[in-house]
Amino acid sequence: MPLPAISSTPIVVPDFLPPKLRQALADGRRWQTPCGEGHMVWHDWGDALNPAVVLLHGGSGSWTHWLNNIAPLRDAGWRVLAPDLPGFGESHLPQDCTDTQHLPQYLHQGLQLLAPQGPVRLVGFSFGGMTAALWLKDYPQDALQLVLVGAPGMGIKVPERIPLKGWRHLPGGAPRDAVHRHNLLALMLKHPESLDSLALDLHRANVERDRMPRRRLSGTPIVADTLPLLQASVSAIYGEHDALYSGRLAEVQALMQLLAPNWGSWHSVPGAGHWVQYEASQALDVVLQQVLRGLSEKG
Repeated sequence: MPLPAISSTPIVVPDFLPPKLRQALADGRRWQTPCGEGHMVWHDWGDALNPAVVLLHGGSGSWTHWLNNIAPLRDAGWRVLAPDLPGFGESHLPQDCTDTQHLPQYLHQGLQLLAPQGPVRLVGFSFGGMTAALWLKDYPQDALQLVLVGAPGMGIKVPERIPLKGWRHLPGGAPRDAVHRHNLLALMLKHPESLDSLALDLHRANVERDRMPRRRLSGTPIVADTLPLLQASVSAIYGEHDALYSGRLAEVQALMQLLAPNWGSWHSVPGAGHWVQYEASQALDVVLQQVLRGLSEKG
């Protein structure tokens, strides 16, 4: 059965972005691919003939989890694809989707329609890392490299984590923003000075569009169980102070290296928390491009 034709429209970036960042992302394209009864939205930068890297965002997020990292990748010669996962951002939530295991079919179908040059590299942040691992279990031909950034699902618990607070019952404005700030510092960011107005604006806009509220698989060893089944090269990047594994990153590293048949490399970014690509964006860019380039050089 032939694939349906799709076409792009100019990207629309959030109006609260700083002018320099808006300008850096202004040449992007927006695509819609089928997703259940609706569509999935993808964002695309760079020459279509360049090798492609796909950036998957975290839970309660959207492509904007990566907004500081897109232009550096594009300028380094990559085609950058950043979808809104089904149920997040602008993408539809199909009736059968309740957690990450239901997403790979829509990612695979969308990737075929966007027709990248050869197998891509997948870079998945947090929930997106779990999703990327399951995607490559189901469709191993789609990518030759997986980079896990702050991924949960390794079966290693940190009981003393600061609990997140609910906010949907609160009126808008200051009451909700106070909870958003708490949650950002409890999970996403290590340093209070990292919680600038842009981080708050991005988080607020993203969590209010989260339509998959009962996700539970991140608390299971789903990534650990999946790693032995993957053919792709697997590498990992974590912030030194990632709240998911506070004090236990060495165990995560050892377990990943043991489980992944085609292990690549491990990188810990000093001083950064879970949302490492925001809190330490320049350091993350350097490490990520080393990881991506390392596989290219091996190939």
